[in-house]
Amino acid sequence: MSGLKEIAKLAEVSVSTVSNVLNGRKNVGRETRERVLRLCSEHGYFPHKSTKSDKSNTIIFVFSDFDRDYYLKIIKGISHCLTENGYDLIICTNKSSTNFMRSKFASGTISLDRNMTDEYLVSVATPQFPVVLMDRIIDNEYANTKSVIVDNYPVMCEMVQALVDKQFRIFGYIGGLEFTLDHKERFAGFMDTLSKNGIAFDRRNYFHGDYSEESGYQAAKILILSNALPEVLVCANDNMALGAIKAFEENGIRVPEDISITGFDNSDAAAMAGLTTIAIPRYESGYLAAKELLEMIKGTTGREPFKLNATIQWRKTVR
Repeated sequence: MSGLKEIAKLAEVSVSTVSNVLNGRKNVGRETRERVLRLCSEHGYFPHKSTKSDKSNTIIFVFSDFDRDYYLKIIKGISHCLTENGYDLIICTNKSSTNFMRSKFASGTISLDRNMTDEYLVSVATPQFPVVLMDRIIDNEYANTKSVIVDNYPVMCEMVQALVDKQFRIFGYIGGLEFTLDHKERFAGFMDTLSKNGIAFDRRNYFHGDYSEESGYQAAKILILSNALPEVLVCANDNMALGAIKAFEENGIRVPEDISITGFDNSDAAAMAGLTTIAIPRYESGYLAAKELLEMIKGTTGREPFKLNATIQWRKTVR
């Protein structure tokens, strides 16, 4: 991160001019002001004065995906906690979030945006601007972050073991984006449980997805063309499982008579479809994320991750 002098040098202005721009004074020309602000944004320099007068009671929630309905449950949990404590909530996504997070607009951020890099989040997570992460863990002692995440691994192990106990031996898997923590933990639980039971996993039955229904649909269509269906298809989320079910139905393949399917998330659509899945307490996760952030603002909480338990919901897509 650059300092005041570095920004002044890059902008070819005095240190006092940079200071005037950052403090909102009007004695700087428009072009100079825009150049200074652009350089500050590019080099991660937006100092925050921790004075009582500029203390904000606003929290930002940043997320990257409008498709999954459980975001509404998370937002509801966040909103309830913040309202109870006299804070306002701003919801944003994509590039607009960086503008808010680099300013004095808010007191902290809850992030569920896989498009944000670890490096960027580390650069904004200062002692004056804590960040709660809901999709990853960042191991950096200088970043003021805390993670509130789902404990994916043990519940995936539990579900796969139950499938093995039901005498399933030939498994398929549709994974999510491979760089995400959810994918890594869920797939590790899947593979470790099969290995523990001495069941070999045929990698030809592994498919890459991106958590969308379309990716599950396309993966299932490819699987159908192989003419060698697994006995059970484990999907890293509900959207992909529902897409796979659609593809199977279009091709006269019955679920669960011909192939069993599981998901992960327990979305409303999954419940309506009777999908066996893993239920995540989304409202509670949002509430706890907000609660942890407020404690960070007060300086009264530790940095260790908070992991939420999940539970299996057995329904009609597993025979």
